[in-house]
Amino acid sequence: MSDVKNLKPADNRIIQINKIRLLDPENNTDDVRSVWIQNGHLIDQPSDFKSVSKTIDGQGKWLVPSLVDLCARLREPGEQQHGTLKSEGLAARANGFLHVVIPPDTKPVLESGALLPGLRQKAYDDGGIFLHVIGALTKGLEGKQPANLAGLKQGKCIAVSNARHSFADNDVLFHTLEYAATLGLTVFFYPEDAVLAQDGCVHEGFMAARQGLAGIPAIAETVALSTQLQMVEATGVRAHFSQLSCAASVDLIATAKDKKLPVTADVAMHQLYLTDSSIDGFNSAAHVRPPLRSEEDRLGLRAGVAAGIIDAICSHHEPLSATAKMMPFAETQAGISAFDSFMALGIGLVRDGLLSPLELVTQISLIPAAIAGVHQTWKSMGGWLLVDPELQWTLDATEIKSAGKNTPFLGSALTGRVVEVFV
Repeated sequence: MSDVKNLKPADNRIIQINKIRLLDPENNTDDVRSVWIQNGHLIDQPSDFKSVSKTIDGQGKWLVPSLVDLCARLREPGEQQHGTLKSEGLAARANGFLHVVIPPDTKPVLESGALLPGLRQKAYDDGGIFLHVIGALTKGLEGKQPANLAGLKQGKCIAVSNARHSFADNDVLFHTLEYAATLGLTVFFYPEDAVLAQDGCVHEGFMAARQGLAGIPAIAETVALSTQLQMVEATGVRAHFSQLSCAASVDLIATAKDKKLPVTADVAMHQLYLTDSSIDGFNSAAHVRPPLRSEEDRLGLRAGVAAGIIDAICSHHEPLSATAKMMPFAETQAGISAFDSFMALGIGLVRDGLLSPLELVTQISLIPAAIAGVHQTWKSMGGWLLVDPELQWTLDATEIKSAGKNTPFLGSALTGRVVEVFV
């Protein structure tokens, strides 16, 4: 991120927070104390308390480091009718995500390293976030020949991926991964076999059959994942598997980790809460890809998070305009606007006993920063969030900061929220 200029004006104000629960995964700290923050960083107790410009009663609240999102689509460039770097950047920032990773399937495809510095600068200038770009693994994401991976690395992309686009054949995949491995680039996979998925739009199961919708079987994910894991083993490339949706995928990742393969994985927050029952009544707000799957899958994903087999939780934020969800279900665009509900749902995992507060914070800040290879940037840029884990509120359209109001949680009573961001 060194190419982003004019990061922020020096503020130098010192903020004191008393009786705050400090959740600091960098130092494995979980205790209640007084802290002082200056320019987005924790500092020692000042010698002169006259320099403290603001004092906050932190009793009952958490202080956590800035969040890192491993997958969000901000819709710019190419689909500004759904959102922009400004609207989604500001929404991300307000909800604690100061670092956001985007996949390469924008319009145009992110396959030129020369364009990346300007995009990162615009994300910072417009939305106040640090944008981290995954470059295209193949030219135009067509799966036929490698993109200019060396140029993308020079442009400081944090990884490469073919997003959800397929490869012409496994030979292309194999040699492209060899190329990425030679350059030391991480490859992000979003496993889905295009032939098995065909024109499906929901999980293949009872709900799809009852509503007459074409299904995507779970095996479409696991067949692709199995192949990709074998390619990883053969090439030695470092790989991250994003947005897992099936319990069987968790088992495959666990086996790969047992074999010491260089792999990590994440899951979207909404996959830990929703199943394909959410699409009942042709509820297009729950149309997402990978699709919401069975209760067995949801429980398997939760178990994977609790066991650390799934390393991180991402938002998979995909804002859409209202018209994108107003057509017959199969013709609507897939996506959930996820920034605004993310922290409340994360705190719900703590309330459910799945994770401790420190484990949750670790999976949404420190670990994703490490996976994206931006740990030092995340640490040096700082940023801390004041979170009220008991704040009760309702997610209505007026509360959503994103331009996209497309969420199946709309109207839900939620508990917990980011109430202030210190940068």
